[in-house]
Amino acid sequence: MKTDAATARQRRVLAAVFVLAFVLSQALLWYAYYGTAAKTLIGDEQTYQQTALSVLAGGAWMPSTIWPPLQPLLLAGLYALCGVHAYAVQWLQTLLFVACAALLRDVWRRAGGSVAAANTAAALFLLDPGIAGYAHWLWPEMPHLFLLLAALALLLRARAFAAGVCVGLALLAKSLLAPFWPVLALLLVPARRPLAAARIVAAFVLGIGLVTAPALLHGWREYGKPMIADSSIYNLWVGLGDRWRSDYVADLGGRTLPEFLASADTPQQRNAIYLDKVRALVAERGVVEIAAAQLGRQYFRLFSAKTPLVSQLPGPACAGHLSVYATSPAVTRALAWSNDAFHALILAAAALGLATWRRRPDRLMLVFAAFAGYQLALFALIHVKARFLLPLLPILCGFAGSFLASLRRTGADDAIARTPARLAIGAALAVLLLFLAFAGPWLDHLCAG
Repeated sequence: MKTDAATARQRRVLAAVFVLAFVLSQALLWYAYYGTAAKTLIGDEQTYQQTALSVLAGGAWMPSTIWPPLQPLLLAGLYALCGVHAYAVQWLQTLLFVACAALLRDVWRRAGGSVAAANTAAALFLLDPGIAGYAHWLWPEMPHLFLLLAALALLLRARAFAAGVCVGLALLAKSLLAPFWPVLALLLVPARRPLAAARIVAAFVLGIGLVTAPALLHGWREYGKPMIADSSIYNLWVGLGDRWRSDYVADLGGRTLPEFLASADTPQQRNAIYLDKVRALVAERGVVEIAAAQLGRQYFRLFSAKTPLVSQLPGPACAGHLSVYATSPAVTRALAWSNDAFHALILAAAALGLATWRRRPDRLMLVFAAFAGYQLALFALIHVKARFLLPLLPILCGFAGSFLASLRRTGADDAIARTPARLAIGAALAVLLLFLAFAGPWLDHLCAG
């Protein structure tokens, strides 16, 4: 009984420390955004804001073939209810951020992680300021991630129609999921009755179809193609033109987009023009040279510790700092240091957790592996920003949580086997990920001149 009492007391202390750390982290982020002067909107944030205001004024609800419509519609709905105030969006997205952590905890328990592992994974997710910052920005990353995790939790409960609705909404938030969503249906196929899957998979597809039908119909009427948004060829062209291992360094995206949109009247014509440019570039440089250049650059950008939070803090423009936060040197250092610390901890612990994971892969783990492989293959080619890592971070936090929980005797995770060989492999993978995260600016000699 004394041991049980000591364990309960230890858990209460850990819970109190977590709550305090979470409150302080949130307070620092809110102060950074509004303390001296409100942060300036950047890039696509401005587009989503302008589109939302246009919708409120009676403009088209889906005016672009580049950006899917969900985020502007979400902003417009909140502005109609609360007035045009960014903090209305930020409060909602903060709730979604916390909900993402709860969903991550649930999904990781179902993946085979212990209670301690799932709790640790959720805590890593909530305390990382580089992740928490997404709740304050007008990009669709946080709603999209919430919808993905909600769909996954529903799929694991065979709630096919509701999961389909979530996936459909996720497609309306970000279009990169479009080629992958059929893989998610594998979670609905009964292990012993595959023929019984037809009805439940049909419900899943129906949920997706009902949500996306208006956008697909709009694409059919306007362009002769049932589409939501298609920026794939544009992003491929920009991705092949990237030269630096950090985003926001001589960024080509904003400069290339006006040329792309002005190149033709329809998305099919624009894609055809730029696909010809891609083919010409490949013919000129060769597949091997282009592949080597992409592999030597894109994953540095994806895993970079210079997250969107750090990129927006005050700093030298030559290193990819936009300086749109008006933070003091002390606040800037606190945010940058905590961002780097959590980014390094999650990557290193996830590498060790992945290498020491000993359970036989089930369908959920196979879907995780397929999703990670899909993302990594995609980002070897197209234009990459550090924020594109966000959909993979719940998986990384899960493996990190399992490994860290296994280090505590009272929270041992039987999914982890810390054998010398596995630890050596995990350490090598951790070194690789940390090198990708931190070495890019050094390799590029940014600000050297």
